Amino acid sequence: MTCIAPSPSTTSRRRLLAGGAGLIVAGLLPRSSSAQRPSGLYEGVLTEPSGVAFTPNAYIRIAAPETAASNASGITLILPNVEMGQGIYTGSVVLIAEELDVEPDQVALEAAPPDDAYVAQDMGTQATGGSTSTVFEWTSLRQAGAAARIMLVQAAAERWKCPVEECSTNAAVIHHDPTGRTLTYAEVAAEAGRLSPPKNPPLRKSEAWKLIGRARHRVDSRAKVEAKAVYGIDVRVPGMKFATVSACPVMGGVVRGMDREAALKVPGVREVLKIDNAVCVVGDHYWAAKKGLEALAVTWSEGANATVDTARVYAELHDGLNDPHPIVAKSSGDAAAVMQSAASRFEAVYQQPLLAHSTMEPINCAIHVRPDGADVWVGTQVPIWARDSVATITGLPKESVKLHGQYIGGGFGRRLEHEYVTQAAQFARQVSYPLKIVWSREEDVTLDRYRPAYVDRARAGLDARGRITAMEFRVVGPAVVARWEPAGLSPNGFDEDLAAAIAITPYTYPTSRLDYVRREAPGVVTAWWRGVGGTRGLFVVESFIDELAEKAGVDPVAYRRELIREHPRARAVLDLAAEKAGWGSPLPPGHGRGVAAQFLFGSYLGTVVEVDMSDPVAVRVVKVTVAVDCGQPVNPDQIVAQIEGGMIFGLGTALFNEITLEKGRVQERNFNQWRLIRMNEAPKIEVHIVPSAEDPGGIGETGTAAAAPALVNAIFAASGRRVRTLPVMSALRAG
Repeated sequence: MTCIAPSPSTTSRRRLLAGGAGLIVAGLLPRSSSAQRPSGLYEGVLTEPSGVAFTPNAYIRIAAPETAASNASGITLILPNVEMGQGIYTGSVVLIAEELDVEPDQVALEAAPPDDAYVAQDMGTQATGGSTSTVFEWTSLRQAGAAARIMLVQAAAERWKCPVEECSTNAAVIHHDPTGRTLTYAEVAAEAGRLSPPKNPPLRKSEAWKLIGRARHRVDSRAKVEAKAVYGIDVRVPGMKFATVSACPVMGGVVRGMDREAALKVPGVREVLKIDNAVCVVGDHYWAAKKGLEALAVTWSEGANATVDTARVYAELHDGLNDPHPIVAKSSGDAAAVMQSAASRFEAVYQQPLLAHSTMEPINCAIHVRPDGADVWVGTQVPIWARDSVATITGLPKESVKLHGQYIGGGFGRRLEHEYVTQAAQFARQVSYPLKIVWSREEDVTLDRYRPAYVDRARAGLDARGRITAMEFRVVGPAVVARWEPAGLSPNGFDEDLAAAIAITPYTYPTSRLDYVRREAPGVVTAWWRGVGGTRGLFVVESFIDELAEKAGVDPVAYRRELIREHPRARAVLDLAAEKAGWGSPLPPGHGRGVAAQFLFGSYLGTVVEVDMSDPVAVRVVKVTVAVDCGQPVNPDQIVAQIEGGMIFGLGTALFNEITLEKGRVQERNFNQWRLIRMNEAPKIEVHIVPSAEDPGGIGETGTAAAAPALVNAIFAASGRRVRTLPVMSALRAG
């Protein structure tokens, strides 16, 4: 791949903003309203940027040959979604390159700057999250490539004075088929830039695809293997000093006192900074800042939340089960009346804990605030909000704040928050030099913004044969969207994310009702996580369906097949997963299989987990089998990797993880207390992709959602023990 864009330490803003002749495609595509240049992603030789010869760019820039520098093709793709390990850069490149008719290794990549041109549908801002990137980009990025190719071919045809029908393209070269003449895209870029973009460019038929649907290595693999990919934690700029912070461990508390002189005596410590609820020690390097922070001996005024503990969090949630005035979120038929007349009724209560994100890369932000502007180097899933928060804190115009997006070492929704950027700006405005703040792992875990804890009650009305006549669900817990994007709440105050897997399901019930009681968690801030509503809802529904199957004396797969009446794609993946897992075949003593079926993020999954429960208080996950129909695969390797990663993430969380509070303080501080699945514990995972011509669905959170329900159902099959409270190991040990 072309080596592109340097680290900040080797690039001046003057050079980054310099221009040259070229083509920028906008027209029918989103138009950029800012003159800000995207920042680079890799160390190495800079690809010379083009000037604004046509319009501000959206996704594609093609420089003229004399300005192409090390990028021989002159093609740069500006990618709208942030790369945080999910492989979206590869998927985005494939979509554009398919229609532009170039090879992925011919192009340079840049991260899109904060700009309204890249605002995601239904997200309310420029955001990467919710397993939406490929879903939203499926048409727009292909149109971007198609429009550019049409304009380039038209420019070549005008130069050759021939009909466009006599021209074809391949690998960034235009061919005049009758004469064999050729022109590169770069050679006609300036002429193409003077043409009007087509309004509705035709897209290639699937039988003509060269890239979509074919497995390929990720476009950033070489840069990562060679340590050239720049993450936020890698950023270096001239004159930078390093800092680490400590905020009050009790939400709402403030700084009461500190030993500033003791910290300043530590070799390498330069300054001690303070805001209302946090302190920052600045040093010549991170170790000096860390030791200085230890010497600072901060004391806190902890405030009202110092009395919050885990028992109170769950007590308030369980109290919501009896709230007489819930929000009726979804209903079909008169479920209450049918429930009353049912031959029998069954109910269960499920509890899920607060969860941290535990990303590989701790929170960090590098920032330089000056009287005339600011530069911010950070990994963020919400670049506009992050930029705007710096503008608000510093009083600078938004146009003067330049945000340089970096690779993220795991997001899982954590970087959909930007309070760490706000905090960095509050400290950086107090100094004149670039300041790089890195949170310790302890700060990262104990001051995370957590996946909410929830309590759910499921009720079923059953006929004499154990078949469902009515289903009622009650969800009690926070509404994440109420804080993150209040306009996203339904008019009645319901967070629609909580309907995932509950009201939005492959199953058909004769009557059903979903109601909601909002209970915000005291003492913590709750936020998005790797599939909040879907992960929570699927655990409840698939656990409950399994219990109903057992109560009816029916095989769990057969029971689900009977309920899947209107979603043949769901039945197909359920059948395929069962077949590939050997469902019904004999197992060794102490082993059991559990199943889950789902429709989440626009994709269908069938999942079978096999466990070994030979030790009644230990769980060994032996094998996971997943069948997935996510619509048209863009890169099958990427789908497999995301399901594998999501499954490992979800299994570890379901088995071990819970955030607990004592006197307002989070008790889990590092990975010695926040247990992850180890390499020797990882199961064999098989992923079977069902061919499909449907538009793509999301995939990044599907494996995480499937993990817990299939796991607990397997535990029941192996041991007869039903787990309704997560994490699993705590529940098993509690008996």
